[in-house]
Amino acid sequence: MTSGCSATLPHNAHPASLSLCITYTHKHKESSDISIIMSSGGEASSMGDRLLVTEQEQGLRRLRQYSPGHVRKLGLTRKRDMRDFKDESPEERARRHKEQELKPLYKELLYTIAHKLGRPTCAEVFTDTQLHQYIREAFTMTESEHDSLMKKVQNTQPPVYCLLATVKEAKEILGKDVSGFSDPYCILTILEDEEERKTRQSRAKPSKSVVKDAASNDRIYQTDIKKQTLNPIWNQTFTLEFEDVAGTHFHLEMWDKDEEVSLSQKLEEIKTNFHSLKRMIKEAKKEKGTDDFLGNVVLKLQDLHCTEDNWYNLEPRTETYPERGQCHLNLKFIHKARDGTLSAGRSAYINYSGILQQFVHAYISKQQSSAPWKGELCGEAQTLLELYATQNDLSPFLQDLAKWVAYSKLYQSLEVDSSVLLQQLTSIEYHWHQQQLPYQQKKELGDSLHGFLQYGLCLVAKYRDIFPPTPSANPKLHTLLRILVQICKTKAFQKMNSAQFELQDEVTTTIQKGTEEWFTIKKGLHQPMTKDLSEIVSALARLIAEVQEDIKNNKGNWNKVFVSAVQVDVFTAVYQRFDSLLAAEVQDTLSLMEGQMEQSLANSLFPVYLSLQDIHKDKAFLQKRGLLKLTNFHEGFREALPYWLNQAFSKTQDRVQRAVQMDELQPLQSGSVPIKHSSSAVDLVACVQPICQLWEQLSWPDPEEAFMLMVKLTEDVCKIVVTYCHILKERVRMLSENSDHGSAINMLCVVVNDLEHLRSVLTRLPAQLNWAGLRDRTQSVIGENQFHNTLPSQLQQAQSILSREIRSALHTLGKRLNTDIEAHVRSMSTRRRIPSKSTEDAAAPLMRYLEQELQYMNENLVQENFNSLLTPLWNNSLKILYQVATQHPQQEGLMVFCQRLLYTLQCLEQCFHAEGNGLPLNALHSEEYKNLKAHLTHNSLNSQELIQKFFDRKIKEQNVYIEERYGAVTLLTSYRRSDQRLRVEVLNAANLLPMDSNGLSDPFVQLCLEPNHIFREVEPRCTQIKNCDLNPLFDEAFEFLVSLDQCQAPGACLVVTVLDHDTLSSDDFEGEAFLGLKAIPGVGGGKEGDRVSEQPAQIRLPLMHPKPNEDSILTLLESRRGEREAQAFVKKRRQREKQSHEGNRQ
Repeated sequence: MTSGCSATLPHNAHPASLSLCITYTHKHKESSDISIIMSSGGEASSMGDRLLVTEQEQGLRRLRQYSPGHVRKLGLTRKRDMRDFKDESPEERARRHKEQELKPLYKELLYTIAHKLGRPTCAEVFTDTQLHQYIREAFTMTESEHDSLMKKVQNTQPPVYCLLATVKEAKEILGKDVSGFSDPYCILTILEDEEERKTRQSRAKPSKSVVKDAASNDRIYQTDIKKQTLNPIWNQTFTLEFEDVAGTHFHLEMWDKDEEVSLSQKLEEIKTNFHSLKRMIKEAKKEKGTDDFLGNVVLKLQDLHCTEDNWYNLEPRTETYPERGQCHLNLKFIHKARDGTLSAGRSAYINYSGILQQFVHAYISKQQSSAPWKGELCGEAQTLLELYATQNDLSPFLQDLAKWVAYSKLYQSLEVDSSVLLQQLTSIEYHWHQQQLPYQQKKELGDSLHGFLQYGLCLVAKYRDIFPPTPSANPKLHTLLRILVQICKTKAFQKMNSAQFELQDEVTTTIQKGTEEWFTIKKGLHQPMTKDLSEIVSALARLIAEVQEDIKNNKGNWNKVFVSAVQVDVFTAVYQRFDSLLAAEVQDTLSLMEGQMEQSLANSLFPVYLSLQDIHKDKAFLQKRGLLKLTNFHEGFREALPYWLNQAFSKTQDRVQRAVQMDELQPLQSGSVPIKHSSSAVDLVACVQPICQLWEQLSWPDPEEAFMLMVKLTEDVCKIVVTYCHILKERVRMLSENSDHGSAINMLCVVVNDLEHLRSVLTRLPAQLNWAGLRDRTQSVIGENQFHNTLPSQLQQAQSILSREIRSALHTLGKRLNTDIEAHVRSMSTRRRIPSKSTEDAAAPLMRYLEQELQYMNENLVQENFNSLLTPLWNNSLKILYQVATQHPQQEGLMVFCQRLLYTLQCLEQCFHAEGNGLPLNALHSEEYKNLKAHLTHNSLNSQELIQKFFDRKIKEQNVYIEERYGAVTLLTSYRRSDQRLRVEVLNAANLLPMDSNGLSDPFVQLCLEPNHIFREVEPRCTQIKNCDLNPLFDEAFEFLVSLDQCQAPGACLVVTVLDHDTLSSDDFEGEAFLGLKAIPGVGGGKEGDRVSEQPAQIRLPLMHPKPNEDSILTLLESRRGEREAQAFVKKRRQREKQSHEGNRQ
């Protein structure tokens, strides 16, 4: 690094408002010289420099103070001394600028207009008067100054008009030689119409040659001869002079050179190519050494543009070969011997640069909008620039170079769109490969590229102020960076920059230095006014806030721009620099507070900690990881940590006390979604939330210390909850003293809701404090048992206190309800009310009472508490009903009473379920409920219904009974609906018990349709007796005349009884079976008239013996002593139980 430069730019400045002067300091020189960046090298008095001298001198005083910064890696820049002009007044400076800079250029333009040639490419055509008017306004010339300069120009020597013609190539021309090719060459000249006319008249016969006959040899120009080709390439340039464009033509004729060929060569060509014979015959007829005409191009000069670059068709003189190919020409009107007194011998390139800059300034000054200049110029300016460039034969490379130099300078003083510079860089890169620049222009290009590069780096260093993080500034920064990248990619920069220049490294270094300077400035702005520690901390907090915002902008805004344009991670570079700067600043500040910590000072440190925490979290976005100096920043805040915890606890407890004192214990809101807890419960949640947020904000890195911190926070929350319970109970006691009973109950409901709401908050506390995440962090330092025995125990203790208080309140509410329910139930059991009231009327008082009370509780309790009240209330109601039902002393009224109780039970179930809004059905249908319902159902049925239920049980028992301990009987059954006949065929019996002393039995089968009250007119049937047989075969059929309705009645069945016939004593009981009539084909499966299968079905029925004294229905029927039918049925069944072998087995 041999030299350096830097620039200090004002805050919020825009590149369009800056004029930059770079100071270079060289190791081998003792003094420092000031030079203007991108000055035009090689000219003792540069027009491009002087045009901007006003703007540069205005910024010179400010820019002299810039500190050294970037190091230049190129050679020395041409120095310029401005001391000669420092004492001039503005008026003198403006007058000198106009005389020395503007008037010479003005004369050049007047001369260009006076001697303009060709048509400009601009679509609009301007007269000389319009062009004169435009340059007067652009150069701010008065009318007298214009007339004076116009006279001087009129007295100058006119130039020599020339057409610079470049014959580039031709294609698809005629092949005139025997070989099928030609040896083409071109001759070209400029002829006036009169010369051409005289030449044609002087010929005896028409001739294809015009140029050779009409022009003298010194006016004819000829290209080289290209041997044996139909697509010749010449790229030869000729300067053709002429006097006037009017009536003047440009002529180009292409000929095939004819050379003498020996006879042997021609014979050889005939042998190799027979098709050339015709050509040979034609050639033999013409004169020896005469060239063949290939075509010509004739152009009127007055129709040509200033510059033409086109393909032209080669026209024939006759119609023999109309298609003769094309010729590529580049034509340009230029001046020779242009008067050199106009601009005191300055080069055309320097004049072009000055004219260009003046036109740009004039155009921008007329624009009303504040939008950046995008490279456009008015039609007059474009026309004049084109005319001047072509007349002075300025190459496109020099024109683009002049534009780059001018535009890059304007970028520093005016608001120029960066895309204009990108376009010029692209053009320069293209021309660099096409042609060479003169030494002076090459040096100027190198200085300009490097100067702008250093200027751009100076802007990059101040990117925060120049390119704020806004959508409008981002594209400008991006384009500037792209320009710097494009400069470094250009071959011109790489070739002329001998030293290695890595743009990414330079940008990174520039950003880091700019960041440090920005930090220093901000630190100075936020210096504490006094030496008070609180003021020092406040100043540090403001500085960190600035840094935090800057990091945010770099991460979210500028980093995208830098990465996209130059692949530089500006966020990483800035963050790493801030890390070092902030670490030192924080350490210095905290060192002043050792041993002097107090609550107010700790409070002021908390925002500093939070800001550092947020900054430290951004390390996750770094592309390059490494050890950061802010890694353990929390260690400096250990002394303040207890003060922060105490502040949070004290503040929360005070807020809770104030909230309870203001609470009137009324629900907050009623409506479609009522809020049933009071204001203090909501306030408590809001008060506890900051403690949970404190844990998240601290994010204490040390695992062991973080665990202790969590224990402290959890303990504080539990203390606040317990305190809330105590003061809330005191509050409700105080308010209830002067309230009626209903208001007191209402307030008690609200208190229960508050405690329930608080319990739900405590349940969510582990998730809010992220205990699971803490457990993962502390596995290596805190044991599993220690963790779970500490934190959950604290929470469980607080929850148990809440649960105890809730149960106490609910018990008080439910106690009165249970007493009233029992009184209403017992009132339904008096003998006096049984005949006088219906079941609905007897249960109505209880249901009205419950509906009123439960509706009140539902409206004033949250769902959790209401359900908690309903569950014990329901269980207690079941207990009361069961006690009353089993203790009823009068058996004769038991059925009616049980019907009332069953109806009451059904009403209670609906009331407590509340269509899904109360207790769920699975909670209601407990074992106690099922037993009570079964008891009441049995006791509420009449005797016939009980008998039907008895046979239903027997049918179900028979269906699942599979043992044949007492044998089995086989039947074939069917029912014909057409004649209502039930046919039963007893096939056989098997494995019967031996009932006689000989070890055999004399069995027969008895068939009986039950219940008797349904089949009163149907007599039992019996089979024949089979003597001494344990497996008798009967094969007897019986028919019963019964209706379908009788067969489908509840409990309808065929009772099959197998008996052992005894002559001297009663028959012995072998066993019985029960066949439900609905299972017989023809009975089940539809109503009368429906078509069903009546195909007889065979069934094997195991014989059963009843178990004595185990049937509750028989016991119930037996208690109804006043009903003969019931007593007869019970007697018959008791007789069967006595004959049962099941009693013997037990």
